[in-house]
Amino acid sequence: MTSLNTSRTPDRIDLEAPTPTGMVDAFQRRITYLRLSVTDRCDLRCTYCMPERMTFLPRKEVLSLEELYDLSTGFIARGVTKIRITGGEPLVRRDIIDLFRALGRHLVSRGGKGLEELTLTTNATQLDRYAHDLARAGVERVNISLDTLDSVKFETLTRRDALPQVLEGIAAAKDAGLRVKLNAVALKGVNEDEIEDLISWAHADGHDVTLIEVMPLGDVEEERLDQYLRLDTVRERLEQRWTLTPTSANTGGPAR
Repeated sequence: MTSLNTSRTPDRIDLEAPTPTGMVDAFQRRITYLRLSVTDRCDLRCTYCMPERMTFLPRKEVLSLEELYDLSTGFIARGVTKIRITGGEPLVRRDIIDLFRALGRHLVSRGGKGLEELTLTTNATQLDRYAHDLARAGVERVNISLDTLDSVKFETLTRRDALPQVLEGIAAAKDAGLRVKLNAVALKGVNEDEIEDLISWAHADGHDVTLIEVMPLGDVEEERLDQYLRLDTVRERLEQRWTLTPTSANTGGPAR
């Protein structure tokens, strides 16, 4: 186990004094949210996400944990209050828990300054090992990608027989006290007939669900177009089973 050195002076990032208003974009919106990709590597090969023989960045081109920490604290100094750790799959990054622990010390809820929320997006294959460490580091909720509860479909979609590990990871997150939101991609001809059951299963266990439309992307663009399913169509199907009540609640993103 290695430890993350957070006491050294940053040698690659010039940390200027924050302005009173922090960072703003061209539309004068304050920038308070950072998505930090810690790796492009993943232990799944989802068909709508990447080809089976994926070419990853050389390790020397990926920021070290210390550099990721310096970058994050630079953003915190400029008004970022929420950081989401993403990938690839973040939990395959060696010693990644050290980064969570270091950033967790900046959480206001833990006596730190500036950071109000530290979250994680994961496929949950490694979550059984790390859920309690994440909770102890200050993470309170996680986003988990899950498109199906059918083991055959899962293996077809991800090219890996890993559904049991994912379900164990979700259970571990709940046991650790982490709030869980499932992200499910609606796929025509693949999982469109089980979206209602996935929602029922998630809600019965106290988890939220976000449905996502598949979009064209790089080497898998053609396959993605074949699987495109309008969420308007999904909504119509949901309304046949449940009463949907509009709400103003949101997580800061584009989801409705």
